[in-house]
Amino acid sequence: MPSAAPPAENGAPRSELEQLQLRAGQVTDESLESTRRMMQLCEESKEAGIRTLVALDDQGEQLDRIEEGMDQINADMREAEKNLSGMEKCCGICVLPCNKGASFKEDDGTWKGNDDGKVVNNQPQRVMDERNGIGPQAGYIGRITNDAREDEMEENMGQVNTMIGNLRNMALDMGSELENQNRQIDRINRK
Repeated sequence: MPSAAPPAENGAPRSELEQLQLRAGQVTDESLESTRRMMQLCEESKEAGIRTLVALDDQGEQLDRIEEGMDQINADMREAEKNLSGMEKCCGICVLPCNKGASFKEDDGTWKGNDDGKVVNNQPQRVMDERNGIGPQAGYIGRITNDAREDEMEENMGQVNTMIGNLRNMALDMGSELENQNRQIDRINRK
C-alpha cells in the first residue's frame, strides 16, 4: 500500500504528479552538483599532472647533467691514461713489463654517448579516438526539465570530456618521458 503523499505548502496533499516533479527537481539538483564536483576533480587532477610534468622535466635535466658529468669523467680518465702511458715511456729507456699495471678498461660501448643525439626518434604511437574532444551529437544528458540546470550540466559534461582528453594526453606524455628517462638511466648505469 503506497504511503500517503506529504502535504503541500498550503497543507493540501500533493498529487502523484507533484511528487514526481519534486523528485525530478531534487535529482536534477543532485546531478548538477555531481557535474560541478567532476569539474573540480578534473581541475585538481590537471594541476597534479602539471606539477608531475614539471618534476619530470627537472628530473630529466638532472639526468642530463649526470650523464654529461660521467662523459667528462670518462674523457678525463682517458686523458690521464694517455699521459701515464707517455710518462712510462719517457722515464725509462726500456719499459719493464712488470711495471705495466692492468690497463684501464676502455670499452667504447660503455662510454659511448647517447646514440640518438638527444633526439627522440621512437615515440609510442597514440591511438586517436574519433570522439576525443567532440561531444556526442545528442548531448551528454537526457533532458527532463529542459531548464538552466540541465544546460549547465550539459556544459559541465562537455568541459569534463575535454579535461579528461587533456589528462589522457598528459598521461601519455608522462609515460613517454619516463621511458626516455629509464633508457637514460640504463645508459648511466652502464658507464
